[in-house]
Amino acid sequence: MRFILLAQIFLLCAWNHALAQDYPNKTVKVLVGYVAGGSPDFVARALAQKLSEILNQPFVVENKPGGGGITATAQLVKMAPDGYSLLLGDTSQLGIAPYIFKALPYDTLKDLTPIAGLTTEPLMIVTPSKSNIKTLHELIQSAKANPNKYNYGSSGVGSIHHIAMEAFKADAGLDITHIPYKGSGQSVPAILSGDVTILLTAYTASAPHIKANSLNLLAVTSGKRWSRYPDIPAISEVVKDFDFQAETGVLAPAGLPPQITNKLSAAIKQATESPDFISKFKETAFSISYMTPSEYGEQIKKNLKKYERAVGLAKIQAE
Repeated sequence: MRFILLAQIFLLCAWNHALAQDYPNKTVKVLVGYVAGGSPDFVARALAQKLSEILNQPFVVENKPGGGGITATAQLVKMAPDGYSLLLGDTSQLGIAPYIFKALPYDTLKDLTPIAGLTTEPLMIVTPSKSNIKTLHELIQSAKANPNKYNYGSSGVGSIHHIAMEAFKADAGLDITHIPYKGSGQSVPAILSGDVTILLTAYTASAPHIKANSLNLLAVTSGKRWSRYPDIPAISEVVKDFDFQAETGVLAPAGLPPQITNKLSAAIKQATESPDFISKFKETAFSISYMTPSEYGEQIKKNLKKYERAVGLAKIQAE
């Protein structure tokens, strides 16, 4: 029996090794849960192009928008764990959705194989240029002195902008009213017109107005100051351990053979270190933050704990 068991283990290892050696031998699909042209789509297409070169097979992006990335994730977990169906996942569908939707069609930890962490992107707290609040210190001081006087806009209930701001409010002891919008296409015009007094948003949406001095940049939500604006404080300087960033990574269905996981992760690392890949991100808010499968898996677990608390602070009724 021992001989048979050892033989089976040997055959399985040999099969897995051969599988990895042969992979990929056909087109690989990379699902994105958002429309073409958005931030996750940009990251996915930049990566797919580079992986096609490195692994000598087409990596093709397929946009499956719906439910804040949930539709694409739900489709992926039903696919074969063979390395030919991947997901460009983000914070919303992996870390926030589990606490907002009662009947989520996947379990982030059980139904997915983390392959590599890819990018991080800080969010920005801004006010209109005419506002008397021009610094993070002034925001905290004025909001504490005037409870419920101010409001803030976000990209909608349950968005990372909403969740991060509620965590900041709770930890800084602020009383500011939430005004949800349907994305930055609505929230940015609202702050520019004075409909809201504060906005937490992505740099992509706010950058033209920050550069034109139409918006004051008060703070970033990353754990440390952002190199592009080194004079602007991170919220973590006033709220210990505060770090809320939009993150992306690559995942596959649960059960992906380790050899394929490692081969893909190594190729992604090679892609993120290539000068032409790096150059594509120079004018964006993305930081390339490669993580190994185990590191990315731990980061996902850490985020789930963080967002469980943050969603609770936001008092969102699970749907």
